[in-house]
Amino acid sequence: MPGLSMNGDFMIGGIFAIHFTTTSEQNSYTRQPFQLQCSGRGLHFARAMEFTIHEINNRTDLLPGITLGYQIHDSCGAVPMAIKVGFQFANGMEPFYNDTDSCSKSAAAAVPALVGESTSTSTMSMTRMLGLFGIPQVSHYATCACLSDKRQYPAFFRTVPSDHHQAAALAKIVKHFGWTWIGAVRSDSDYGNNGMALFLKAAQEEGICVEYSESYYRTQPRSKLERVANVIRRSTARVIVAFLASGDMKFLLEELTRQPPPPLQWVGTEAWIIDPDILSFNMCAGAIGFGIPNAVIPGLREFLLDLSPAQALKSPLLTEFWESSFSCNLKGSSEGARRCDGSEDIRALQNPYTDTSQLRATNMVYKATYAIAHAIHGVICNDTQCDKSAKFTPWQVQN
Repeated sequence: MPGLSMNGDFMIGGIFAIHFTTTSEQNSYTRQPFQLQCSGRGLHFARAMEFTIHEINNRTDLLPGITLGYQIHDSCGAVPMAIKVGFQFANGMEPFYNDTDSCSKSAAAAVPALVGESTSTSTMSMTRMLGLFGIPQVSHYATCACLSDKRQYPAFFRTVPSDHHQAAALAKIVKHFGWTWIGAVRSDSDYGNNGMALFLKAAQEEGICVEYSESYYRTQPRSKLERVANVIRRSTARVIVAFLASGDMKFLLEELTRQPPPPLQWVGTEAWIIDPDILSFNMCAGAIGFGIPNAVIPGLREFLLDLSPAQALKSPLLTEFWESSFSCNLKGSSEGARRCDGSEDIRALQNPYTDTSQLRATNMVYKATYAIAHAIHGVICNDTQCDKSAKFTPWQVQN
């Protein structure tokens, strides 16, 4: 079931890594596997999409007389969950399995387009399948250059630049400072492997020598992490280009902190270079790189703060956010936790949810949602009005 939803004349799908870690049991193959259990939270993207759709619905120049709805799902940053949600978007919103010989009417009510996903690997898995149905997927954060291949991903679009440009720019900045002897680390994922391959090619063309190129992914054994850290400690290169996802970078820095190497100059990608959790590590002082441009989204902060306990109860995701933020229980059923009494002040919170000073990737969600709205407008509207009863296919929206 979607984490956040609202009915409308036309539905737009959304999928984000609202939770970003998963835990699961070992499958016994004697019963159906349990659902992936998610932890960690990142509501900003999902609520930004909500805000954008409400803003569009209040406009008179874009889709006049039309109400857009949304179904926003949580991928948990996991490929299996992203694929499951992708099938729901393609087949309809029914929460149960149809084992009859005929498809129900609601099964044909697939979304005409969706915003997401947050990671390149999950996006690749989804868009391969969604492309068969012509359902356009507009990502705000999947930067892998491989996704630009229209033969493999004909229905994929994005509002964030491809890593093709970032890799070339990183090589230029390294050359600019005269750093010709460097180390390189990357996430062992589509994002890291493809991005680093592009960087190494660009570095070679710039005459930059690479002492080592190591990879690591946060679900790999700790021994792999320790080996990468030891390579960095023993190397003579004092400049490191890190094409790492934020989670992988954090694990690497924590490991390096156990036995700190000599001072390092880090050169980073958009995934971590403006992440306050990463930059809080002393060894990242002076890190340079390229980030997504910052932006201001008028009205977003007020929307985020306009959340009451009654509203939070309407969504499991918002309920979870409220209860964890204020250490209370909205339903009063949890043992040991006090009941939320309405005195909680969301404006007093200081956390990523209320921080609107760095709306970088969030602005990409805003743009992606608007791109879909304009595409639907082009299909169902003429110069003066829109047809609320119009029937159209995702292919038309894509084109």
